[in-house]
Amino acid sequence: MNWYEKLNQYFPVEEMKSKEHMELLLQEQGDIYHKEEGPDHVMMYVEMEGFIFIDYLFVAGSARGKGLGMKLIEKLKQRNKPVILEVEPLDYEDSDSRKRFRFYEKAGFRQAASIGYNRRSLATDKVNPLEIMFWSPENESEANIYEKLKQTYKNIHTYKDKELYGKSYEPAEKVLTYDETKEVRGHNQKRGGR
Repeated sequence: MNWYEKLNQYFPVEEMKSKEHMELLLQEQGDIYHKEEGPDHVMMYVEMEGFIFIDYLFVAGSARGKGLGMKLIEKLKQRNKPVILEVEPLDYEDSDSRKRFRFYEKAGFRQAASIGYNRRSLATDKVNPLEIMFWSPENESEANIYEKLKQTYKNIHTYKDKELYGKSYEPAEKVLTYDETKEVRGHNQKRGGR
């Protein structure tokens, strides 16, 4: 199974970019868009001067619980810049979503309480809400994380979208929202349950 099939099998259709989209990013944006893969993992990420955005992280079921995911995250954190990712909203009924949240929290990530993310899928036309989680070596503000996400959305998520999909994603200002009244400061503070 190739890297794209692994990702496509694991991630919901609403979250997936087309293979053509990812290959184009690797070819034309290869200075910032990267793929790291091994027999048991695939990680697609964006590395800009001031941050890293994890686009996809897949660890094979047979390798989960053995520290591989944490090693991949730690490798990115060693670059000493904020690491940002999108994750499905926490669903207390879904053990996979709880495990994902716990994994990222254990890795030092916190949820960006002030950032909303609701992207309409070009594949299904459904709005796909996602939570933003991030780790920061220097207590980065959520306002700064929001600006970095907008940059990623414009440069990566919507890269040549009209050309690739025949239609465009909604503008970043409609998909991403920031509400400063909800921002939680500090690494040790966590947002309560819903």
